[in-house]
Amino acid sequence: MIISRTPFRVSFFGGGTDYPKWSQEHGGVVLSTAIDKYCYITCRYLPQFFEHNYRIVYSKIENVRTIDEIGHPAVRAVLGYCHNEKGLEIHHDGDLPARSGLGSSSSFTVGLINAVNALHGSYISKEQLAAQAIDIEQNVIGESVGSQDQISAAFGGFNRIEFLRDGSFQVAPIILRKNRLYELQDNLMLFFTGLSRNAPEIAQSKIENFKNREIELFRMKEMVTEAITLLQGNGPIADFGRLLRESWQYKRTLSSKVTNPEIDAIFDIAMANGAIGGKLLGAGGGGFVLLFVPPERQALIREKFRHLVNVPFRFENSGSRIVLYQPSGL
Repeated sequence: MIISRTPFRVSFFGGGTDYPKWSQEHGGVVLSTAIDKYCYITCRYLPQFFEHNYRIVYSKIENVRTIDEIGHPAVRAVLGYCHNEKGLEIHHDGDLPARSGLGSSSSFTVGLINAVNALHGSYISKEQLAAQAIDIEQNVIGESVGSQDQISAAFGGFNRIEFLRDGSFQVAPIILRKNRLYELQDNLMLFFTGLSRNAPEIAQSKIENFKNREIELFRMKEMVTEAITLLQGNGPIADFGRLLRESWQYKRTLSSKVTNPEIDAIFDIAMANGAIGGKLLGAGGGGFVLLFVPPERQALIREKFRHLVNVPFRFENSGSRIVLYQPSGL
């Protein structure tokens, strides 16, 4: 039996520039971190006592005979991509809900690739893991997704990720003083709106609008360098929050589907009660809201949003890992 553990991610700046339609023409860059909330994939060879060859357990349960019959698009694509020939049982468990803006779909894909390779007795590097997940999601499944989520899930850590015009990527860890890193983490709050959304549909609407939003996307790309310079300097950490707020104002112009009155109301309440900045994570339309709130104002913000789920988190550095490896028990 194999169990992989793969982190979710929080994206701060540059989101949108990681989509191939943009990055392969202009280059892209994002600033993001993996967090200590995870997707777990349990994978084992299925004993030959059943009529089915594949058992997939997630929000549904699938018992099928062939890979082509698997309804879950990522499972079907990964097993075909990895040339799996033996029957498998796969279970998924997640710390946070799917379709919530934290890159959960890519964490699932990355974690499954990692687990299947380990089950086959193969080691896969973080670079290969990210690249294969990107290829599967964008080309095999054909989803309208960017490339940052897969890399954050595979590598872990707080990184500047650059997307080159030739389709390759470079990952550079952000080097900060320990007290500065803790200061940043202590000013961040994460709330679940309770609103789910169709991320690929929202993403496609943004992609179709790229030509009309070049000024905004170039500005969002510039913010990555500004944020890193700010964090590595000695200025007030609150400036990071103000930059987040500016980034959100640009992001909401990329598509009419990014925000809605309920989300706007959340930001209005947050800003009126001490938040300095924030943004909706992921493609938009729902999911998690990230707020930058001074520690002395956080109790009030929690009270104002007591109807929402507050999720404390810290940055995570390990990336996708095999946390249980027992091939002898197969």
